[in-house]
Amino acid sequence: MLSLHKAIMGKNNTRMKKIIFLNGKFVPADEARVSILEPGFLHGVGLFETMHFYKGRIIYLDAHLKRLKESSALLRLRLPYSLSELKKVINKAVKINGFADSYVRLTLWEGKNKTQISVIVKKYYPYHPLKYRRGFKVCISRYRQNDSITAQVKSVSRLLYEASYRQAKEKGYDEALILNSRGDLAECSRSNIFLVKNETLFTPSLGCGCLPGITRRAVIDLAKKYNIMVYEGKFTPRDLAGAEEAFLTNSLMGIMPVNKCGKTTAFLIRKYNSLLK
Repeated sequence: MLSLHKAIMGKNNTRMKKIIFLNGKFVPADEARVSILEPGFLHGVGLFETMHFYKGRIIYLDAHLKRLKESSALLRLRLPYSLSELKKVINKAVKINGFADSYVRLTLWEGKNKTQISVIVKKYYPYHPLKYRRGFKVCISRYRQNDSITAQVKSVSRLLYEASYRQAKEKGYDEALILNSRGDLAECSRSNIFLVKNETLFTPSLGCGCLPGITRRAVIDLAKKYNIMVYEGKFTPRDLAGAEEAFLTNSLMGIMPVNKCGKTTAFLIRKYNSLLK
């Protein structure tokens, strides 16, 4: 396999678009090839991290890589590079593609003899500011989250999430809220959820089956910094209906209100966005 150092240094002068990193090499996306016989492809054994490159840096890169390392240990997937090497690969992939605002996806999956890896960079198109004032429209999915390992890691096995999201979009909604098998709020198909009541935040605990989201953690830390109480626990659709505000979080869109942008949500959006400057 091409050494990581040569892979990183060998494409310094390229100006080609849609260059991806695949198993030790930077290659044009339309020339990338993977085997459909790999166990990760056949059985969905793999992980990914979706990251946001903005204003010259990957937002919360260390947190993403830490989660990837912990998740790979759960799945018995051996990381092909150290975390410091992965940082170099990611940053080089962003530099080669040259977008000032980028969607970055790092994927690991089980191969026959070793873990496979890819880094894909695309131009990111943020939501219009008006969307952050009006908020997302959210419906409850008819599919349920269970206590499987896929609720704990960012797995490439995404049938539950994709089916829920497509159902929501077909009905004219922006996102799908997924309940767990006990009827508690868990997460959304692409985000974590927070409720707001009496200027206090409520969000499903990890035990409810939600992903330990990077932006979820950032919002919890931010709220505590500004003396906003946060409760992680079990909540139901009735709690959502009784909330004064609600918002969603993920690494690309940051904090997105549900239905409307209330006072507490607006405050957190301003403080979160200030961290990105």
